[in-house]
Amino acid sequence: MTPLAFLLAALAGGLGAVARHLVDRGVARLAGTRFPWGVFVINVTGSFALGMVTGALPDAAFVVGAGFLGGYTTFSTAMLDVVALWRDGSRRAAAFDALGMLVAGVLAAIGGLALGAAL
Repeated sequence: MTPLAFLLAALAGGLGAVARHLVDRGVARLAGTRFPWGVFVINVTGSFALGMVTGALPDAAFVVGAGFLGGYTTFSTAMLDVVALWRDGSRRAAAFDALGMLVAGVLAAIGGLALGAAL
């Protein structure tokens, strides 16, 4: 990797973090805050986008994937959301959040790869 690629990935990561914040707030406004739909949507769309970029533009996967999508998606926040739901007694919601995000994320990545390869 060139120094420019690392710089671009760092800048893209910052933009991804800002996008994550804006999407999370927007989804929370629409869906409410009882369930962490924002993080769920972010991680699933990020999985789809990474699959698509990897399938269509493998040379851009570092800057877009590690950079923008690395800043956009958030495994750690998702896991804290699962723990918070569990502690609040929302066991079904916690299980849905963890398992649903995993299944939806894998399916989204598969779909993104297929679409990206077809482009």
